[in-house]
Amino acid sequence: MKDKVNEIQISYREKVKTFKSEPIKGSKHAAKLIYNNWDKETIGLQESFKILLLNNSNKVKGVYPLSIGGITGTLVDIRILFAIVLKTLSVGILLTHNHPSYKLLPSEADKRLTRKIKEAAQLLDINVLDHIIIAPNGEYYSFADNGLL
Repeated sequence: MKDKVNEIQISYREKVKTFKSEPIKGSKHAAKLIYNNWDKETIGLQESFKILLLNNSNKVKGVYPLSIGGITGTLVDIRILFAIVLKTLSVGILLTHNHPSYKLLPSEADKRLTRKIKEAAQLLDINVLDHIIIAPNGEYYSFADNGLL
């Protein structure tokens, strides 16, 4: 048993064909897509952080719910975030989380996390398209549109 090791297997399955989806065309388009796919029963209850995984044409390969937190925050482990990005062979990501409070301005913690993710993504040649904060009514704040990306 001393010479035995675990075998690692990585897989990704498409249920919805990526080539049939439209590419992300901007923050308004992304925010609408995010809002329409968010559980309306929980969007105003607690913070969640998700990543949209993108191909080279900025078409959404899928969405991954990275963390579910409390009323005022959620923890994000960027090692898990990049494990998902690399596992799906995504070349771009769009970060998103909700603010149940309806306050759209990012906190200092939101800004620090975004910078940290962007710096790590650059090392891996992964494009961070945007970080969108979504409110329970569908309004949004775009880091890219506001020069924070």
